[in-house]
Amino acid sequence: MPMQPRRWTPPKPTPRARQKHSVPPMPALRLLPLPGSGPEDVVVAADGRVLTGLHDGAIVAVDPGTGAVEQIARTQGRPLGLHANADGSVLICDAGRGLLRLDRPGGEVETLVAEIEGEPLRFPSNVVADQDGTIYFSASSRRWPLEQWRGDIMEHSGTGRLLRRDPGGLIEILIDGLDFANGVVLAPDRSCVVVAETGAYRITRYWLTGPKAGTYDRLVENLPGFPDNMCLGSDGLIWVSIPSPRNPLLDTLLPLPPVLRRISWAIPESLQPTPERTVWAMAFDFDGALVHDLQREGTEYAMVTAVVEHDGAVYLGSLTESAIAVTSVPA
Repeated sequence: MPMQPRRWTPPKPTPRARQKHSVPPMPALRLLPLPGSGPEDVVVAADGRVLTGLHDGAIVAVDPGTGAVEQIARTQGRPLGLHANADGSVLICDAGRGLLRLDRPGGEVETLVAEIEGEPLRFPSNVVADQDGTIYFSASSRRWPLEQWRGDIMEHSGTGRLLRRDPGGLIEILIDGLDFANGVVLAPDRSCVVVAETGAYRITRYWLTGPKAGTYDRLVENLPGFPDNMCLGSDGLIWVSIPSPRNPLLDTLLPLPPVLRRISWAIPESLQPTPERTVWAMAFDFDGALVHDLQREGTEYAMVTAVVEHDGAVYLGSLTESAIAVTSVPA
């Protein structure tokens, strides 16, 4: 039986999460043009190139110094979240095909997970792997496809999941009922894995070791915007992309009964809540303390759905743009 959307009252947004220290605004952006649109996620490969997937199914590697672009694969679908392994292989969440693996640049693409408990894997979103081959990945919705992602946010279906695939191929659902499950990060000490809940403005933590193993709690709650893809930076922080600040109309709709939220989804798209143009990334430590809060006006770039920090450089991806944006951690 399909899960029923549950009623949920969003907390009032706070000005900011608790900070360890203040930081200056996001430095100026440098754009790396791409041969297509929609670099929804960005990761840094072992060779230092930035990997991303495009709307037409291409996986490309970009030299951040020269801007040179090489196509290394094509999924025949819509690639979203990526994970670059040390051996050169790449894990790919493809919105239409499931969880995939590219064995090497220019190599074969194989399907690792196409269904969960006999049901097609819909809307896989983000993925990370441990050194032993264990894979953690999220699925945003069991009701809505990528093309209608706003439908899940407005309906608040609560059908997202955090999943684990062990080295032998066994799939386990770690958390069910998440509100648009999105970015996934594995702690460096393997004590926990965290997942962004875009529709609930929070980051949820699933414990892998210790007395809380097998349970979950909230690492960060009541974010001022929608958390999307996340990545573990070379600085050991959880970097979180924020495509848009919270929308007051959407906060008003969410506590309403499901039938009324479905009606609101049926109104003309021009009247529905839309993301604001902004460039925004945040970084938290594994105690939930905010370390960086970087923002710029969305005049030259917007809808930031991905961020990764590497040796002080910060790379941004977007669901709608045709470039990767590069900035830096303020000194």
